[in-house]
Amino acid sequence: MPDVGATRARYRRILRFAARHLVSMWWFEIVLPRFGMARLAARGRGARLTRLARRFHALAVDLGGLMIKVGQFMSSRLDVLPPEITRELEGLQDEAPPVPFGPIRDAIEQELGMPLERAYASIEAEPLAAASLGQAHRATLTAQDAADLGSAEAVVKVQRPGIQAIVDVDLAALRRVGGWMSRVRLVSDRVDMPALVEEFAQTSLEEIDYLHEAANAERFAADFADDPRVAVPQVVWERTTRRVLTLADVTAIKLTDLDGLRAAGIDPSEVAHAFAAVMFDQLFVNGFFHADPHPGNLFVTPVERGGGGGAGGGGADAPWRLTFIDFGMMGEVPASTRRGLRTLLIAAAARDGRGLVEAIREVGALLPSADTAELERAMTGAFARFGGMGFAELREVDPREFREFALEFEELMRSLPFQLPEHFLLIIRAMSLTSGVCSSLDPQFNLWDAVEPYAGRMLRDERGSIARAAVDEAVSLARLAVGLPRRFDTLATRLEEGRLAVSSPALERRVARLERTAARVVSAVLFAGLLVAGALVRPDDEGFGTALMVVSVMPLLHAVLAGLGSRRRD
Repeated sequence: MPDVGATRARYRRILRFAARHLVSMWWFEIVLPRFGMARLAARGRGARLTRLARRFHALAVDLGGLMIKVGQFMSSRLDVLPPEITRELEGLQDEAPPVPFGPIRDAIEQELGMPLERAYASIEAEPLAAASLGQAHRATLTAQDAADLGSAEAVVKVQRPGIQAIVDVDLAALRRVGGWMSRVRLVSDRVDMPALVEEFAQTSLEEIDYLHEAANAERFAADFADDPRVAVPQVVWERTTRRVLTLADVTAIKLTDLDGLRAAGIDPSEVAHAFAAVMFDQLFVNGFFHADPHPGNLFVTPVERGGGGGAGGGGADAPWRLTFIDFGMMGEVPASTRRGLRTLLIAAAARDGRGLVEAIREVGALLPSADTAELERAMTGAFARFGGMGFAELREVDPREFREFALEFEELMRSLPFQLPEHFLLIIRAMSLTSGVCSSLDPQFNLWDAVEPYAGRMLRDERGSIARAAVDEAVSLARLAVGLPRRFDTLATRLEEGRLAVSSPALERRVARLERTAARVVSAVLFAGLLVAGALVRPDDEGFGTALMVVSVMPLLHAVLAGLGSRRRD
């Protein structure tokens, strides 16, 4: 258990750091402009932000605990933080000196309620990996547990002793800082800081709950139970608690180990295409996806032919499969958003910049104080330029044109109180990592080739839905026509008696619904084009590619919210 004095000192250190830089921001961004020195304040803004990010980087590495996660979280918030900060924090790695095995042994025995020798046949004192929240050790299961699992080799993840108290202190400090910042109008007009802190707190508390991670692993495994491309480590529930997680050891060839793959007779290009397809299945079909698919969390596991299948271009007969590990950071796409994602991949005909902005505001991504006139103008121009293009046409657009478009939107996003829901950011993160991994496996990999089968399938599904809707509309209109004589007779009677009540007829509501549906398709190609173009460009130009992928969320929100709004109105 951490010393009380040490935790108080930690709390005060975080608050001092935040207070010092809040005062600096107040001086340069509020005081100096009021005295006519806005240009002076703006001149050194980039350098000040970079220094701030570097100092926070050093603080996070020194303190460890949750502060490294804070830095990683901040590096992903391209919607609310300037690029000088996100860029500097991108390389923040969650590494920490390992805890000596003695305290780890005590933690395992306390959690499992038995001596270590009884819990495991053996366990290695040297950790496989050590991070700020926990560390992992290889172990051999007892004969009974091995018989139940079907294998004796396991990996034991153990929380760092006292980490819960450190997390509580860090969250208390962050909530205090969020409260301070919510009182600064310059910040509160752009970002809902308390909500942002609570969003981070929820994610962090889930990550240190190993029962939650174990449940995620089993849910992910169930999604791919009949899919021979994917493998997931089994959970040893008898040796798993909130602070200790025991899994089957599935260590194999690292996903991006090109030499290892070729030595095993595995084509890296096939692995790239299989990995992209599996990630798209998670996003578009299952709605539950691995939000941290970096190479350290994925293996390529060789299997004997006919021994359970594999992945890649060879399908079920391929002699390998993709093995995912570490399910602490997972994303969930709500059914409504999944329906929006499907709609967004259909060719667009309508162009409604104002409707898009209103949809973004309605979902809460824009705070009420936002002045969206410039955003409406930019979106209208974007629809006019890209809205009617198919995949092939978007692929041929001059990258410089995409760059100009992204720079314009990046500036707008920085100036507006624009804050994305976390699951959209997790989607962007997963797609960005997927693109980078696939490009490292196959330099010629084209994400368009992976997207197009899904787009085609969703287009066919949507056409079927439209056809069914058209039949329903025809039947409804026919019923309406049959009943018109009686309705006219009733109307005449009411007119004669002077008791006519005015209301919208059913036909008018149905027509309005069709018009709203037509407005939703405006965002389809724009979203797909920006998302995939960003993924393609990112390996060569990370800042530009990331900006494109972030901007693609705006047409995504439009389609989703238009659909949600339609259902509420109907």
